[in-house]
Amino acid sequence: MGEQSRYDLIVIGAGPGGYVAAARAGQLGMKTACVDKFDRPGGVCLNYGCIPSKALLDSSEHAAQAVNSFKNHGIRVGKPEIDLKTMMGRKDEVVRALTDNVENLLKANNVEIIKGTAALHGPSAVRVEKNGQAQTIEAKNILLATGSSPAGVKGLEFDGQFIVNSTDALAFDRVPRRLLIVGGGYIGLELGSVWSRLGSKVTVAEMTDRIAGTADSQLSRRLLRILKSQGIEFKLKTRVTGADVRKKTVKVTLDTDGEKSEQVCETVLVAVGRRPLSEDLGLEDAGVETDSQGFVKVDANFRTAVANIYAVGDLIGQPMLAHKASAEGRAAVEIMAGKPGEVNYDAVPMVIYTFPEAASVGKTEEQLKQQGIDYCTGTFPLTGAGRARCMGETEGMVKVLSHKKTDRVLGVHILSPRASDMIAEAVFAIEFGASSEDIGRIMHGHPTFAEALQEAALVTRQCSIYSG
Repeated sequence: MGEQSRYDLIVIGAGPGGYVAAARAGQLGMKTACVDKFDRPGGVCLNYGCIPSKALLDSSEHAAQAVNSFKNHGIRVGKPEIDLKTMMGRKDEVVRALTDNVENLLKANNVEIIKGTAALHGPSAVRVEKNGQAQTIEAKNILLATGSSPAGVKGLEFDGQFIVNSTDALAFDRVPRRLLIVGGGYIGLELGSVWSRLGSKVTVAEMTDRIAGTADSQLSRRLLRILKSQGIEFKLKTRVTGADVRKKTVKVTLDTDGEKSEQVCETVLVAVGRRPLSEDLGLEDAGVETDSQGFVKVDANFRTAVANIYAVGDLIGQPMLAHKASAEGRAAVEIMAGKPGEVNYDAVPMVIYTFPEAASVGKTEEQLKQQGIDYCTGTFPLTGAGRARCMGETEGMVKVLSHKKTDRVLGVHILSPRASDMIAEAVFAIEFGASSEDIGRIMHGHPTFAEALQEAALVTRQCSIYSG
């Protein structure tokens, strides 16, 4: 065992939860170490998830516009040629630049970066191993932020070539001719959009009767129709019950609401969600408790069953989102420092980066009905937005939900280009208890997509005015 070191805080994991927590701890004067198994900081999100997928989504969207949109603007081009090697190189450069930024952020806040595989070594120590060498470091507090990994499906075991996970699908060396995606959540829809735009025949098999299961159902239905029009095939209420790899193809067995069928494809992407990376962390020996799914149990202050061990991010449960992990990491460290820290889970934005983008915050209409809350709803189609008309992008809508008596905004759901940016205003509104009238009265630039949010809020306000 190597030399021992003592810190105020050891953070295990340098993803969005871990590096934000470590940087905040450094700002608060804590002697902090951040341990991560990857060669570059940023975790799965920056290295193998959020960032590379968005880089490919943007690149593939340019290709789609060249085929479908340019001619409508009076721009004539030939059939675009896809240079996948250059596209992947650009993606990798984007990742390198952002992980460099994270490393600089940690260093600027005096965080010691330790590379290696970490596990708890009792309640106040962490054992780090790399290349056969080990060291033990100690701290007053330990923060677990190890994130998650792609979940598998029995009978569809990953082989990295024919049956792949989301990480593999961000590094294909060629466009698969036929791609079957198992799972119609945000990962499947985003990666399906990428490869469909680049020329793959994409089929999405989803076991439920809708895609984007956590989204408002009205938004989900409209997104389904749009993605179908873009060439993606959907098989709802469908389970993949088996896959037989034969030479260079995969024969997949499907069960659609009891009806059996087969489909041959080149690649199967399993995108049924993610599982917490709580194994091999020494949790049990240290006294940290987990639930039946492997999520670490924490209290409202992100403390585990061991008072000086905290956990945040994907490790502690849904929603598994990078910005949620960052908010929790920041709050946990502030609590350690004796400051107030909390996360408002009613104001967590969720975005699906298809085109158009789908973004939501707060309650869905289905949730309000289930909870017996009297509400008002207002919608506005993008066909009525001047900016959308100018761009030729009128597929979409904005939906605002407010409390029927108080007019307080309860949920906002947007299907639109730039919805990922538009949703920030709605998050702010919910965080500060704004009303639909507040959004409606605030001046919005003209012409902008944000005007559609203003108009939907004005429609919602009419309901609450006359509700009694």
